[in-house]
Amino acid sequence: MEHFGFPIETIVILFTVVFVSVSMDLFSHRNKEEVTFKDAAGWSIFWIALAIAFYYYLKVRFNPEYASLFMAGYALEKALSIDNMMVFVAIFSSFGIKGIAQHRILYYGIAGALIFRAIFVAAGTTLFGIASWVELLFALIVAWSGWALWHGSGDDDDIDDYSQHWSVNLTKKYMPVLPRLVGKAFFVRREQVEQMKREDPSLTFSDTARHGAWFATPMFLCLICIEVSDIVFSFDSVPAIIAVTREPLLVYAAVIFAILGLRNLYFLLAVAAKYLCHLERAVAFVLVFIAIKLGASAVEKTFGIETFHIPHDVSLYVVLGLILAGVIASILFPVAESGSSDIKEQPASAQARADDEPPPSSSS
Repeated sequence: MEHFGFPIETIVILFTVVFVSVSMDLFSHRNKEEVTFKDAAGWSIFWIALAIAFYYYLKVRFNPEYASLFMAGYALEKALSIDNMMVFVAIFSSFGIKGIAQHRILYYGIAGALIFRAIFVAAGTTLFGIASWVELLFALIVAWSGWALWHGSGDDDDIDDYSQHWSVNLTKKYMPVLPRLVGKAFFVRREQVEQMKREDPSLTFSDTARHGAWFATPMFLCLICIEVSDIVFSFDSVPAIIAVTREPLLVYAAVIFAILGLRNLYFLLAVAAKYLCHLERAVAFVLVFIAIKLGASAVEKTFGIETFHIPHDVSLYVVLGLILAGVIASILFPVAESGSSDIKEQPASAQARADDEPPPSSSS
């Protein structure tokens, strides 16, 4: 199969559709104070339908194999993002961020994610084409990601209070921070902070607060924490998607459609997370399958040992089938609730409780 390359028509269609759709999403939420379950479900269906429409565009305009490559990458990125969304639930709870403010942070967080993913995709696909042994390295990375997901390991999994995350502490070291929320603002002027100090003498600040005309709020600290967690997540997800799709434009298109639907998917997962108890292990199986597929190809190219080849359309069916199996298993064989209050207390309207949050972040 020839390389897909970078058709100008496809690039124009992709970014035009994305720009118009994001504008519609932002316009519809401009005056809302919360995101309801119905609203989140409707927009999630919209973004999924948009990805399916792009799939059929590739299938009709080019060929079914390119369409399968895109859809396999999209399904994989969507599935892998679910684990990252659960981290977002804990981050918002740590900072006491509720309602539409979560949607605002996710908007800027996802905008940043699209930039970083473009860098990772460009670097990853370039490395992938350097030598056959790089494929073997990618296979090991994907296999390790599957093992870690199966065992629930990871540095951030054990963090209960993300307001003390290293990225937050580093930001506080170099930037003056107001230890309370001010509406949906990421920054406030010094004059406003001084007025707050006169009204509430109990407000305390770090030494960095002596300088600068602007103060960051917990909204900005939460955004920093989400961006850093997404970058760390990319080191696992991007190699997996490249292993399946390989074509840079199709990889990035899959990432764009998957990520843009995450804002609304988050509000659904905040409710449904405890019911999808077996989905994480299903995704782990997906990663192991991809590692085996990639490893077989790498061994054949590197050592000349004849192995086996799994067609792209079969890969798509396996990925979708394993994810569906995880959802069905979660419905048929639910497990007892583990008492994870950060997730269980997130209702559809995203009215997250923050009972365990530190005093500086929870005051209003």
